[in-house]
Amino acid sequence: MDFAHDERTRALMATLTEFMDSHVYPAEPVLAQQLQDGPKWTTPPVIEELKTQARERGLWNLFHDLPNLTYAPLAEISGRSPNLAPEAMNCSAPDTGNMEVLAQFGSQEQREQWLKPLLDGQIRSAFCMTEPEVASSDATNIETRIRRDGDEYVIDGRKWWSSGAMNPNCRILIVMGKTDPEADRHRQQSMILVPRDTPGVEVKRPLAVFGSLDESHGGHAEVIFTGARVPASNIIAGEGEGFGIAQARLGPGRIHHCMRLIGMAERALAMMCRRASSRVAWGKPIAAQGVVADWIAESRVRIEQARLLVLKTAWLMDTVGNKGAHTEIQAIKIATPAMAEWVLDKAIQVHGGGGVSQDFPLAGLWAAARTLRLADGPDEVHKMSLAKRELRAGA
Repeated sequence: MDFAHDERTRALMATLTEFMDSHVYPAEPVLAQQLQDGPKWTTPPVIEELKTQARERGLWNLFHDLPNLTYAPLAEISGRSPNLAPEAMNCSAPDTGNMEVLAQFGSQEQREQWLKPLLDGQIRSAFCMTEPEVASSDATNIETRIRRDGDEYVIDGRKWWSSGAMNPNCRILIVMGKTDPEADRHRQQSMILVPRDTPGVEVKRPLAVFGSLDESHGGHAEVIFTGARVPASNIIAGEGEGFGIAQARLGPGRIHHCMRLIGMAERALAMMCRRASSRVAWGKPIAAQGVVADWIAESRVRIEQARLLVLKTAWLMDTVGNKGAHTEIQAIKIATPAMAEWVLDKAIQVHGGGGVSQDFPLAGLWAAARTLRLADGPDEVHKMSLAKRELRAGA
């Protein structure tokens, strides 16, 4: 395994770092003010401005155009400002995963109608899989029904945590539901494209994360489907393919999250070092206190461990495919959010009261890291699956 960056990667990293310094970080307080001034859920003007700057620099759709090993350090850099940089580069969830679904499984007509405007950044999308009434970490529990009726499918069900669906520019929903409850448990589910303005689709309410509404990317919505009808041609890859598509979609999504989490942890560590060096307590800098020095050293160790595992996973995905990297994808999904959460927690502690305030980005970054221990599968599910693989290998 050789993780050295080639010339193209180094050039993109330099370009992205310059973009972050000159445009993204200065835009963070602007974003906060625009979100406060409203209107709610719409894409703030500052993000549209950043999109123009990113496209001019060739920092557009990198997740789609680059191998995972090349994209990894770029996603890490963008992860230092997760509410601005990924969307400015058209590399933010859930659109990235939805674009990959359409590119890999969509028909030519579906790609022309929905993938093209998504790649152009003209529209947003949402992924409707999780449901409040069932343990959705077991995807076979999904209860939303997708029934064939002549040349149409009829969708009935209730979804939540449909990220981005509050944004009025969210034009298309990818919905997972059951087309045949009597089939094999992994062949019951299908995915279907449902335009957001379809009669019978109600974006009911936003969901708060740790008591706060995340408005920066269109929120997390509860969505109700009541007799929503779409053409039969909107089914993705055919009936019974939903579970397989979900697994294919979530693998790249998990590694993208982990790449960005490393950037979040790096930013937290840099802030912790600056704060600990500049604040004085009991006659000496906080950095001179043994416990804080231990946190700083431990943070560096944990970040480097996680980065190497993520890079190995990226390399495997590029060389042997997502299935061949399945163990490593699960491992990084367990380890990286926990690492980032730990580093951010220590950075918050060093910042004292400021750490939990809006004057620093740490509280929001911590909430994102903690949430990712649930999103795309909770820790316990990944550990259970990983243990089964190890037990089979040991036997």
